[in-house]
Formats: sequence, C-alpha cells, structure tokens
Amino acid sequence: MNDISESRICQNCKIEFVIEKEDFKFYEKIKVPPPTFCPECRGKRRMSWRNERTLYKRICDATQKNIITMFPPEQKLVVYERDFWWKETFDAFKYGQDVNFDKPFFTQFRELFSKMPLPSLLNENVVNSSFCNCVHNTKNGYLLFASMETENVFYSSRVIGAKDSLDLFGGFDQEMCYENVMCDKSQRLFFSERSMECFDSMFLSDCRNLNNCIGCVNLRNTSYHIFNKPYSKEGYKKFLSNLKLDDYTNLSEFKKKFEIFKKTLPKKYANILRCYSVTGDNVTNSKNCRFCFDAYRNLEDCAFSTHALDLKDSHDGYGLGDNSEQLYEVIDSGANAFNLLSTICVHECRNVYYSYNCHNSSNLFFCSGLRNKSYCILNKQYRKEEYEELVPKIIQHMNDMPYIDKKGRIYRYGEFFPSELSPFSYNETIAQEYFPLTKEEALKEGYSWKEKEERNYTIDIKNEDIPNNIKEVEDSIINKVIECEHKGKCNEQCTEAFKIIPDELSFYRRMNLPIPHLCPNCRHYNRLKQRNPLKLWHRHCMCKNPKHAHLDIGCPSEFETSYSPDRPEIIYCERCYNQEVY
Repeated sequence: MNDISESRICQNCKIEFVIEKEDFKFYEKIKVPPPTFCPECRGKRRMSWRNERTLYKRICDATQKNIITMFPPEQKLVVYERDFWWKETFDAFKYGQDVNFDKPFFTQFRELFSKMPLPSLLNENVVNSSFCNCVHNTKNGYLLFASMETENVFYSSRVIGAKDSLDLFGGFDQEMCYENVMCDKSQRLFFSERSMECFDSMFLSDCRNLNNCIGCVNLRNTSYHIFNKPYSKEGYKKFLSNLKLDDYTNLSEFKKKFEIFKKTLPKKYANILRCYSVTGDNVTNSKNCRFCFDAYRNLEDCAFSTHALDLKDSHDGYGLGDNSEQLYEVIDSGANAFNLLSTICVHECRNVYYSYNCHNSSNLFFCSGLRNKSYCILNKQYRKEEYEELVPKIIQHMNDMPYIDKKGRIYRYGEFFPSELSPFSYNETIAQEYFPLTKEEALKEGYSWKEKEERNYTIDIKNEDIPNNIKEVEDSIINKVIECEHKGKCNEQCTEAFKIIPDELSFYRRMNLPIPHLCPNCRHYNRLKQRNPLKLWHRHCMCKNPKHAHLDIGCPSEFETSYSPDRPEIIYCERCYNQEVY
C-alpha cells in the first residue's frame, strides 16, 4: 500500500496527475489497480456512455411500433419499448455467451450488448412523460432529463422534487420556478442561481431566505430589495411595474444589467454548505470528500463524484448513490447498492462488475439486462463455486490480453468501458455538456461525432416576429414552428426551431413572462454556462478589506475553487465572504 501521493502520466491526454494516498487505500480495498487516466479523462470516458437528452424515433424490435428512444436508429442494437422491456417477456439467458479466452473481454461484452434487448429509455415509475429520459417518479414531464420526484416540469435537467416549473438545471424542491440554476426550496423564483428559500423574486445570485427581491447578490433574510438596496413595499412594486419584464426586450436588457452588477460583488470560493473537509462545488451535508460536484446530501469519504446523494466510500461516478456504498467508475448506479465496479444503470445490486442495466442482482460479471439474478457472466448462469473460480481467471485474462483501442490506449481490469464501444457519439452525451469539444477536437481524441441532421422545417414564425409581450401572444401559437434565434449556428445541439405546448403557454401567462426566443437545447446550454466546470484551481482569497481580521495586508487564505484564475469574479474565502454578505 502506498503511504504517499504519486504523480502519474495520463495515458490519454499525456498530462501529469496525482494519485493521493487516500486513493491508493480505496483502490486496495476494492482490489483494483490505480487508474491510468487522469480524473478529467476518466470523467469524459464515463460520460461518453451517458446519453440523457438526445432522443430519436425508432422501431421497437419486439412490437414493430414507433417509439422514442435514446439509441440512434443507425446503431445495430436490439431496442424494445421501455414498458414492454420491463414486462419480462423474454429470457435474458437466451443471449448468454461462453467465456472466450481468445478475445479481449471488452470485445465480448460489446457483442453481448449488441444482441441483448435494451429498454428504449431509462425511466422508472413515470406517468404521461414520453419525451423524458433518466427520470424517476415523474408525472406529466416533457423534455425532462436526469430528474426525480417531479410533476408538471418541462425542459429541465438534474432536478429533484420540482413541481409546475420550466427550464431548470439542478437544485431541489422548487415550485412555480423558471430559468434557475442550482436553486433549492423556493417558489416563484425566476432567472436565479445558487439561491435557496427564496420566494416571489427574480434575478438572484447566492441569496438566502428572500422574498420580493430583484437583481440581488449575496443577500440574506430580507425583502423588497432591488440591486441590494432596500425599497418600501409600494416603491418596490412601482419599480417592478415600470420595468415591464413581460416584454422580451426589457427582460433582455435587465439580464445584461444584472450580469454587470454580479461582477461587482464577491463570490464565495465554492457553494459548500454544512460540510467538513470537502473540496468541489455545490455540496451539502457531507464530509471527507474530494473533487465532488452537485452532491445534494450526505456524501462521506468520496472522491471524483458528480450528481450524487446518500453515498459512502466511493470514487468516480455520475448520477450515483441513494443509500449506496463502495462504488467505483459508475454511471447512473446505486439505490441500495454495494460494491459496484464499472457499471451503467445498475440499481439495487451487490458485487456487480462491468454490467449494463441490471437490477436487484448480485455477483454479476459483464452482464446486460439481468433482473433478480446471481452468479452470472456474460448473461450465462453459473453455480456459485464455478463463478468464484472463473472470475479471477477472467481478471487475469483482462490483464494478459487487454483491450487496445484505435488510439492505442490500453484497457485492463479496473478501467471503465472504452469510449469507442459506446453506442453514442461524443456530442450525443453529457460529456459534451461538461467537457465541450468541437468536432475536430473530438475526432482527434478518438471519439465518434454525430453529424448534424438535415432539418426541413417549414417555419411558421420567424424569430424576429415572435411577439415581444406575453399579452400579445394568441392561443394560435400552440404547436406552430418557431425559429430559434441561433438558427443552428451554435455548438449547442440547436434544433433550429421549436414549439410552444399548451401547459407551457399557460405558465408564461400565469407568471407574466414573455415566451423564449431559443430552442430548449440552446436554453439548456445557456444554463450550463452559469455553472462552473468540474475542475478545481488552487487560489488565494482576493479580499483586501481592512475591516476584516486580516487588516490591510490582504487575506492569506488559500483554497480549491472551480473559478479559474482568468475569470473576472472576485473570489473570497468562506470567512471573508461571510463577513461581506448582507
């Protein structure tokens, strides 16, 4: 066991990275060798297997009906409509394969993956939510992704516990909210970021317990403020009325003013609440965690984990946890799980390795689509003794005959699935959201790229002809083809056009908001730009306020932050920030 940190060279990007002594202890516990990819390249590799938002029409291979699916039609896969797949009308063992010690094991898994029926979408307990993916306990959702416990939520991603809301990214317990990023426990909150317990407010940043405020930053426990200045109730309402934010032009101008105002006030180095010994961003109620992001609650002894909750002693994952422990290199895995290695959509399982979409199972190795099974390899059943004898031989085989991809990268036991075996192109997956690349960059790094589909829309409403004021919008706009402002000229999966659905129009009218000028994908990418990257930089506190404890010599505090040094924000340590907030 290593008692000190070690520097290694990533076999992918060729950049030096550090493996800490705590990492070595974890790898020894789960009996895997240290990784050969750096944390960022490991993240991109995992995420290249996760398509959340790119949906297609395809024929169900079981019923021959048209279905909505995340799998591109050109991929030679067997895809069943999601509800049909869960009816257990097929025998998963029928597709089982014998172990072949003359082939790399990743190659054998891809052969199984290609013939084993796959559910069209990764949803669970959904009602009236056909155009959603990776959602759980969802009712009346539309273009909702990677979310749970929601009702009447549209055009949103990675939210928990939202209701009657549109265009959200991250956060939990939001009701009648719109265009928020990482906001919590709020109602009627619009165009805000990293704020919680706020009501009847707009354009807030890093605020707590506010109501009837607009354009405010770092405020606490107050009401009737505009750009951090107090107003009387009557004065506030008069100011808000004069803004006329139901008009798109006025709203756009106010957004610009708010962006300028935000940069004049300090930001806390990270959004870390009620935590002990944690680095990352957007982490709550956790301890002893490194490089964790969007951890909603209760992480302990974890590292390199994103979009997680209720998780212990785990490294390297996205969408993981929910009362789970000892997970490594996983995507969308957990839910009362223990000891998972390199899994994708594996829930309520124990001792499962290199498997896809398996549930309520244990002791699986390189399996796909199994439920309530144990001691299986490549979807073939073994006796317990046979399984335990064969697995060490397979691990040795993976080391003796590793998979080598087209770029010459070597995948032995402990490495996640190679990206070139993924059924998705890089820009179809969340890898493009968190680590955006151009087509040229993606191809150079060995990823595939999905060419833009030719769209032959008949545009009913040109972007410049969209009514500016919600009061000017007639019912006839429903289902008309509206031109997106970007017109497909961005790198944001622009659909070039979009429609307004009835419930959406009702929301805009109820909240007195103008209809958007961007398609849902472009709006999603605009929200992504408001969150920081999954990276950390070592920086010093920028506070030089002589009224603080450090007098006039400048604060000596250092920290890890997701604000890069070349950004314009003023970044404070927690102590200085707390002394500044109102």
